[in-house]
Amino acid sequence: MSKKIVVLGAGTGGTIVSNNLRRHLSDDWEITVIDRDDKHVYQPGLLFVPFGIQKVNTLTRSRKKYILNGVNFVIDEITGIDTEKREVRTQSHTFSYDFLVIATGCRVLPEETEGMTEAWGENAFTFYYPNAAEALRKKLDEFDGGKLVMDIADVPFKCPVAPIEFVFLADWYLKKKGVRNKSQIELVTPLPGAFTKPKATAVLTESAREKNISIRTGFQLNMVNGKEKYIESVQGDKIPYDLLVVVPTTFGDQVISDSGIDDGIGYVPTHHNTLQALKHERVYVIGDATNVPTSKAGSVAHYEADVVVFNIMAEIHGVKPEEIFDGHSTCFIVYSKGTSSLIDFNYKIEPLPGKYPMPHLGPFSLLKETKMNWKGKLGFEWLYWNVLLAGRHLGAPPTLVMAGKEVG
Repeated sequence: MSKKIVVLGAGTGGTIVSNNLRRHLSDDWEITVIDRDDKHVYQPGLLFVPFGIQKVNTLTRSRKKYILNGVNFVIDEITGIDTEKREVRTQSHTFSYDFLVIATGCRVLPEETEGMTEAWGENAFTFYYPNAAEALRKKLDEFDGGKLVMDIADVPFKCPVAPIEFVFLADWYLKKKGVRNKSQIELVTPLPGAFTKPKATAVLTESAREKNISIRTGFQLNMVNGKEKYIESVQGDKIPYDLLVVVPTTFGDQVISDSGIDDGIGYVPTHHNTLQALKHERVYVIGDATNVPTSKAGSVAHYEADVVVFNIMAEIHGVKPEEIFDGHSTCFIVYSKGTSSLIDFNYKIEPLPGKYPMPHLGPFSLLKETKMNWKGKLGFEWLYWNVLLAGRHLGAPPTLVMAGKEVG
């Protein structure tokens, strides 16, 4: 009997799972990971590119370099997934599987908003992929005052703290340029607050107020008018801008929709705790491809990888998958070049103050702006390339640890 595991996508989740499974399984298991290109992007670094803190060319490396020997890496376009036949089609091949891991991520679609494409690259920009981040860097370099609007087009979107980090960094950057007193910064969001969780929202809103950044909540983007420079909500409210930075509408990968296994916007309906696809046997989903109600962020994919590997191993050994995953997410929130905050939370427990990862020792502080947290944010990139992608453990469990957190 053939024993085959196919992983769709060689980003954060797909790479960690492939490498981890290779370590755990004997050679009679064939592991194949498929992606459309050989460009692995360190996505947290994209936020820094517009402000000249990072360069695009250092953020992109070969995917193959980070995939273990013994894992079959295929560069091809995935064209279809048939969960009945247990087959994946690409432009050149058909791959059969015993277990499938979907790690196809998500994509931004500016064309989903009326008028956005016309304004794109003129006065509307994003930082969610390398070329866009570089184009925004050039635009910010020329910006000498006016109204900067950071708009979130729709939910869900990737990395819920990124827009807040962007406006905080914009405040720092414009002060450094000497044009902050001639500039207004506004964060516009469809959410009821600056973040999805109330306690963190209160802390972040206060920080925004101190930085003289205004926040407009409950704004459902309907259209962008690049000629007259304003955005308009579904309710008809208009917000003028000189420079628009936007998180466009975000969908899952097209192949998920084409294969009829999505929830209507390209994400795979996924069990919140086992990470199994709800309607398909022997299929697991990880990272941005899932529809689980936690952040679409790298840390989530790291934690989920442990759960996916554990549960595939359980099934191989004839044991029922366990409901382990609790929605755990850990995010650094950059306040300026040199300071950052940190949040650690899950489905049920919102970010709390305290120390991380060691109770009372840290060295990182939760829900607090510190220089040490900034060092952690920068140091994480080395860890990412050299430890995490290889599927090595840092000793951190995939679930939230309450020790060291201040409840009350």
